[in-house]
Amino acid sequence: MSSLARLILITAALRIAWAAGIGLGIDESYMVAAGRGPLHLGYFDHPLVSWWLSRGIADIMGSESAVVVRLPFIALFAVSTWMMAKLAGDGRTGLWAAIAFNLAPVFGVTTGTWVLPDGPLIASLLAMTLCLQRAMPGNVWRWWLGAGAFAGLAMLSKYTACLPIAGLGLYLLIWRRDWLTRPQPYAAALVAALVFSPTLIWNAENNWASLAFQGGRAAAARLHPFGPLTTLGGEALFLLPWIWAGLIWAAWTYRRTQPMLICMAAPPILLFAILSIWSRQILYHWASPGYLMLFPLLGAWLVDRSWAPRAARATAALIVVALLVVISEVQLNWLPLANDPALQARDWTPLRAALKPLGLPVAGTSWSDTGKIAIGMGPDAPVFCLNIDSREFRFSTAPPTSGDVVIVAPRRTLAQMQFMYANNFRTVELGPLVRVGQTDMPTYIGRGLIAWTREAPSAASASPAMSPARSNPG
Repeated sequence: MSSLARLILITAALRIAWAAGIGLGIDESYMVAAGRGPLHLGYFDHPLVSWWLSRGIADIMGSESAVVVRLPFIALFAVSTWMMAKLAGDGRTGLWAAIAFNLAPVFGVTTGTWVLPDGPLIASLLAMTLCLQRAMPGNVWRWWLGAGAFAGLAMLSKYTACLPIAGLGLYLLIWRRDWLTRPQPYAAALVAALVFSPTLIWNAENNWASLAFQGGRAAAARLHPFGPLTTLGGEALFLLPWIWAGLIWAAWTYRRTQPMLICMAAPPILLFAILSIWSRQILYHWASPGYLMLFPLLGAWLVDRSWAPRAARATAALIVVALLVVISEVQLNWLPLANDPALQARDWTPLRAALKPLGLPVAGTSWSDTGKIAIGMGPDAPVFCLNIDSREFRFSTAPPTSGDVVIVAPRRTLAQMQFMYANNFRTVELGPLVRVGQTDMPTYIGRGLIAWTREAPSAASASPAMSPARSNPG
């Protein structure tokens, strides 16, 4: 068995153990829960691929357990590891690129395991780049068309795919203008547009909701002169600082010999750093498609470094120890802290036994809590979101029009709940207290629903529970 095959098998086994050891996170719970029901051509936060993958495997296996819904993403990353090695070149260069790729936590830990759009995005971008690598030397139609199909799949996974694709256009314009006089790039672009078209159709039918939401994240808030440094620093932490430094150094070292990869890497890395000057909504993993393109260069740079094997073993040991700490805390509750540090990594399944006997519909006060509540309650218990910012729940789960409702609100007091929903219920009273891990989670019962509409907030809309949620899915 080759070293690359062993790497793929060992890391896939570790990811399965990681997937089985912790519950679904906030964004994962939201995607799995809000994606229940029929498949759609589009979704509020992201295009369809990751939603279809998690829903498809859940329906096939008859389970929404964390390890089950994560399996397609683990399998995709195993394929991505193989493609990364092929993109960097056979032999030790490809192996080192694949090793570094797996050791970077934003790829090897989260993208490689969790139910997020980044898994299919990364796989599609790598497949597109491999096709381009084979298409560029000659007039080979099938590789150009394959590149177009995978570019469309990347866009059908996450909108940020447009940035490395734009970098590819820059490369053609500056270094390979001869290709712009040939039909292949235009045919590839047409194929990409056709593959991406379901997202455009869904947006056209829903007032361009998804594109408007994602585009609005770049809106100006106030000046943050040190925003780029913060963003680049956060990206370095997500990659590990020494891997980030190696990627930047490799990019500089091979800037003249690998212009295509450099051009594809630059737009995501530079754009989000620039946007952070005025926007506070930049998430550090958004630039990962750019850094992805630098791993083949890092692999070439690491081949002749005698210290590289020791550094790789030390990094792998550090990551494994960190993951074991997280898994043990989720399973054993051993950290003596007042606020449960692992609450987001637990499935809130105790809610099921405590709330189902009440026979009432269940709601959360934000899209993020509603996802966790819905996973905890199980697939046969409809859960809706009592917040005007309900994201995909606006399209997937219709709230009741009357009656009583159980509201799960982990961070709210009774006085806050009575104020927030004063115009929506006749009264709000305490419900059962549910123990989840180390947290006593309060619930409330809204008696006599008067009215609820997602489009028109009530007089209580100025309160925290009715305003946009505290974080945004990737």
